[in-house]
Amino acid sequence: MDQYTLNLLFVGATFALYIGIAVWARAGSTSEFYAAGRGVHPVTNGMATAADWMSAASFISMAGLIAFGGYTNSSFLMGWTGGYVLLALLLAPYLRKFGKFTVPEFIGDRFYSPTARIIAVICLIVASITYVIGQMTGVGVAFSRFLEVDKTLGLMIGAAVVFFYAVLGGMKGVTYTQVAQYCVLITAYTIPAIFISLQLTGNPLPPLGLFGEHLESGQALLSRLDQVVTELGFKEYTFQDGTPSAVLNMLLFTFSLMIGTAGLPHVIIRFFTVPKVSDARWSAGWALVFIALLYLTAPAVGAMARLNIIDTIYPNGTASESLSYESRPDWMKNWEITGLLKFEDKNGDGKIQMYNDKSTDFAATAEQRGWKGSELTVNRDILVLANPEIASLPGWVIALVAAGGLAAALSTAAGLLLAISSAVSHDLIKGQINPNISEKGELLAARMSMAVAIVVATYLGLNPPGFAAQTVALAFGLAAASIFPALMMGIFVKRINNHGAVAGMLTGLLFTLIYIFLHKGWFFIPGTASFPDTIEGSLLGIKSTAIGSIGAVLNFAAAYFVSSITKETPDHIKELVESVRVPRGAGAATDH
Repeated sequence: MDQYTLNLLFVGATFALYIGIAVWARAGSTSEFYAAGRGVHPVTNGMATAADWMSAASFISMAGLIAFGGYTNSSFLMGWTGGYVLLALLLAPYLRKFGKFTVPEFIGDRFYSPTARIIAVICLIVASITYVIGQMTGVGVAFSRFLEVDKTLGLMIGAAVVFFYAVLGGMKGVTYTQVAQYCVLITAYTIPAIFISLQLTGNPLPPLGLFGEHLESGQALLSRLDQVVTELGFKEYTFQDGTPSAVLNMLLFTFSLMIGTAGLPHVIIRFFTVPKVSDARWSAGWALVFIALLYLTAPAVGAMARLNIIDTIYPNGTASESLSYESRPDWMKNWEITGLLKFEDKNGDGKIQMYNDKSTDFAATAEQRGWKGSELTVNRDILVLANPEIASLPGWVIALVAAGGLAAALSTAAGLLLAISSAVSHDLIKGQINPNISEKGELLAARMSMAVAIVVATYLGLNPPGFAAQTVALAFGLAAASIFPALMMGIFVKRINNHGAVAGMLTGLLFTLIYIFLHKGWFFIPGTASFPDTIEGSLLGIKSTAIGSIGAVLNFAAAYFVSSITKETPDHIKELVESVRVPRGAGAATDH
């Protein structure tokens, strides 16, 4: 059976599974659409949360960033994992105790302000839309290669599948679909990693293989990788930049990812689906277990893929003897069709050179070899998807990875779109525009909001502002600067009042948005964005992906200052905060 047919069978079978689950678990009420009827078991919710969380950025892009960035990009692992610890300890049980459906609803009630609720909706939509662009980018990458269709058509197919199971099933359908998607994506991620670890190190456990011996050279795997990348003018793979600017950015970026994780609405609403407060903590714990299975494997996948790519281009183990373009392997030919891998013969020798042509130290060596510039451009988002082909694994493994990449992107896209539609239908339409709307009318509004959100996300996915993980990182900064501080102060600080909350959210959101747009030179024209990410003209050398931490500090500061000069928080709100902060008993949800 040819590879295309295998890909079609695996992807088609998983899509049929998702749609079948959506039909079986379709939502029949607003409670089921928003919170799955609050009857999801903690283990099930933990698995669904892991799928909701492990997006295209985790599955497709993170290992690519680690592969090409080495130690520096371990920030993604530390920040995203640490965020779940914050979520489990500081937010999940208290928000579940409050018993509402959405994050803006909590903010509106806690800060006794319709304005605060609307601003929270705006913050949610901005962060979620930014995040969902990365997912749709991942869908397009996977479809364009494995189903051999145009990226635009691939996006349309993926959007249609999400539309069906998310609009029909709501949170109830999405929950059980995400359980299936987790099983698909974790299987698809770990099986190729095991094969490649065995090939390179003889160890079936990729995390251990990463620190094992490279069979062909007899060196430690990381030592071998350091050697081959430095021979091509790159810094050591394990290099750590100790300059003050780099350390500051790594610290702030990690912190931004942590608090951004804890403030992402599509993750938080998952904890509204369990029966009890204690179940919210258990859900977060199980989610960490399920996430760890992929996150412990990702560094090994990145390092081994980087080594395999270099060994493909320089098959004799000598940096000066590169592969002839005419002799390139099939995996290169396959990915060239997508436009995500490009070759330009700059010196006309018919061979492929990939090296660090920006290194002044390596310039003399490159000139001596007759190299006129690096000739191979590899989009980082293809690394995990291309990994099985690079390692010449069986066709069914390649097809499995295709299904896994799509599962990761679609599961998170569904969660984000559900958060957006819930905010629009429940917080704007029912909360502000038409409080007397019937349950049937609200359910219809929720589904229509979901449909519109999918259309917008698909359009933006056609013009993404960068790699999947880069786009997602910006979304975390926005959530960190706007939503997380409001939730923390809402739970733990009685003195923060309505005026303070509004001032804080606006300060954090506007500062972060303006900084990102100024720093990246973006204009409001689709397709014109670039990712220079230099530190020139930056505030203290802070990159746009790390600025969310500063935005959060400004949010806290503005909220405290404005609250201190305005009217005291009402006594009944203080009592509400106290009841949420000390979650005694099962914490039965309030009715709507």
